[in-house]
Amino acid sequence: MKDVPDFTPDPEVRTRQFRIGCIGAGMIMAECHLAAYKEAGFPVAAIASRTLSRAQGVADRWGIPKIAATPEELIEDPSIEVLDIAYPPDQQPALIRHALRQPHIRGILAQKPLALTLAEAIAIRDEAAAAGKVLSVNQNMRYDQSMRVLKQILDRGDLGEIVFAQIDMHAIPHWQTFLEDYDRLTLANMAVHHLDVLRFLFGDPEEITTVTRKDPRTRFEHGDGITVSTLRFPSGVLALSLEDVWSGPREEGYKDDQHIGFRVEGTEGVAKGTIGWPTGAASTLTYASRKATNGEWVTPAWDTMWFPHAFVGVMEQLQHALATGTPPALSVADNVRTVALIEAGYRSIAERRTVRLSEIDTQEERHQGGTPS
Repeated sequence: MKDVPDFTPDPEVRTRQFRIGCIGAGMIMAECHLAAYKEAGFPVAAIASRTLSRAQGVADRWGIPKIAATPEELIEDPSIEVLDIAYPPDQQPALIRHALRQPHIRGILAQKPLALTLAEAIAIRDEAAAAGKVLSVNQNMRYDQSMRVLKQILDRGDLGEIVFAQIDMHAIPHWQTFLEDYDRLTLANMAVHHLDVLRFLFGDPEEITTVTRKDPRTRFEHGDGITVSTLRFPSGVLALSLEDVWSGPREEGYKDDQHIGFRVEGTEGVAKGTIGWPTGAASTLTYASRKATNGEWVTPAWDTMWFPHAFVGVMEQLQHALATGTPPALSVADNVRTVALIEAGYRSIAERRTVRLSEIDTQEERHQGGTPS
């Protein structure tokens, strides 16, 4: 068998100098962002949340020296250089806009979805560019170890011309309570990971067809529960993104089999694996290539996990962009195209047809920069 190259499942931390102010003290901040930042040595200077006592508890846990009474107070603190937002998407745009007006804020890391509508996402993109601020969006599945290694395999050409790809999810998300007030659920808040990572791997698709049905477990009103999207790319790649958020019964005495798998098939080989978050395990990948492994299955290994270790890469790419004056890997301009893909999926559901991405206006002729990375 040919020698198998080394892969880099986790990125190098090149820059860690800019002081971070964190907004939000919920699970994603307390268990993922701050755990990753502690491990990587990123300087977290302050935190704020809707509830002061919650912010105090998280600050005590992670040794954060300053607690702001409100998010606005934190944003106005002149010692903060990078703003890290983990807030509901209906409230996030106002915080971003407040930060854009502060001369000391150099970079902003926003959550996805960036906004509740494509029009709002486009407006924020353009306002950030006009303000000269670096705005990045936390599409953290791109930093899952299996996805990074898969991208490296694809970039090497080890699988040849890609024919078919799929992400196959049968797992039950924890829907945040604020989602009950929105009219969009799975595509915007779960499939956003999968649709974005398909863009990361294969570029922008030409068209999407999405179908849905309600999820029997989700008690609040929703339009999109279980979702199935097929995407066609200019290269010819056909891809499937399946979000089965029902996944079967979950009750005492019933042994569920929640899992997420992926598979990419090419003319020279196949890569397949699992995404580990439903079971709290590391993601996996195995691949066989006529070119690189003489058809033998090879399984790269790593000790890190999507949650929390991917969040090291997410913050590092923003820190490094600020230090070097280069665009972030997770640019807001690129993320608007993910928002546009989701918008096309919802149009497909509503109109029961295939939607071409050229139908969705992102007004990119008014904005320069932001290519997929």
